[in-house]
Amino acid sequence: MKRILLSVGVLLLSMSTVKAQTKTDTPKVVVITMDGLRWQELFSGADVKLVENKKYVDNPKRLKTEFWRENPNERRATLMPFVWGQVAKMGQIHGNRNLGSYVNLTNNMWFSYPGYNEILTGKADDEHITSNEKINNPNVTFLERLQNTSAYNGKIAAFGSWDVFPYIINEERSGIPVNAGFKTAKGDSLSQKELFLNELQPEVPSPWDSVRLDAFTAGYAVEYMKREHPEVVYVAFGETDDFAHDGEYDSYLKAARNTDGLIKKLYDFTQQDDFYKDNTVFIISTDHGRGEKPVDDWRNHGRKINGADQVWMIVFGQGVEALGEVSSEERLFTNQIAPTVLEILNKTELGDGMEGKALKLQLKS
Repeated sequence: MKRILLSVGVLLLSMSTVKAQTKTDTPKVVVITMDGLRWQELFSGADVKLVENKKYVDNPKRLKTEFWRENPNERRATLMPFVWGQVAKMGQIHGNRNLGSYVNLTNNMWFSYPGYNEILTGKADDEHITSNEKINNPNVTFLERLQNTSAYNGKIAAFGSWDVFPYIINEERSGIPVNAGFKTAKGDSLSQKELFLNELQPEVPSPWDSVRLDAFTAGYAVEYMKREHPEVVYVAFGETDDFAHDGEYDSYLKAARNTDGLIKKLYDFTQQDDFYKDNTVFIISTDHGRGEKPVDDWRNHGRKINGADQVWMIVFGQGVEALGEVSSEERLFTNQIAPTVLEILNKTELGDGMEGKALKLQLKS
């Protein structure tokens, strides 16, 4: 049933006519997160220890046919064809620990709310962010910092599959519209696609009570971008983490590939819309890693799971030097994402209190 729902969701994202919009020189930024996707799958594809494990795979033979290749580079390209077929040629992919590229969390919780707080605020908060409860974030995200300026007020938007994001972003205080969980699109000028998504979402049950299918999140994001043209957008996908917690490795892999396709649709839209075309930077990462040893730890994360602080980061788009898969020794942290966004937008003065340092993207002139 879950696989059928995923297939239905993908069909929701066919592109409609793109509105003409005046192009500006100001860079646009799209930040994307894939909840709990391990660096092991991103860089090596299907895990040999899991792809035939009947404890976590319904049909190992079929899954191997779909995702297994002897060469890890071929496996990862099979799992995430957009990332390895296109993004690797035009951007930077950090976090392959086998090549000496390390990306880590700085928070000590190693689960979702603390991870998203770190990504969005540029600083870990192990004192106040210690659970996934729906509490308004006392910290100010880079989204809110931008929202509070005259240049970006009303030009920020966020979309998430998990229903905790309105609290992580503190929608109440920040005034940033956050379409997350099972929210529908609101307004008097909704597109036909948004009206369709509003009608369909309650009719397509999610496997989880707090996370909707990612196709709805991407669909709402693209339609809002077409209509409102926000300058900074945050999109948070969730299926990979939830299928992992459910112990469904086959669905976890399929969700990763599905999300790769949704990211491609977001990118393709920006290349079709004059407001975003050739003037948008994408930053993609994850809120936490997962365990590897013992093998059953792949399902889990948290401070007691070895390796759950090991993550990854992808940057591509206008002006970003095309380094491909980074193989030089480096150590990066997810608290660098927020200050990087501010540097791209030439708003570094808003970064007071952030502990992360902006990435050296080797931006081309």
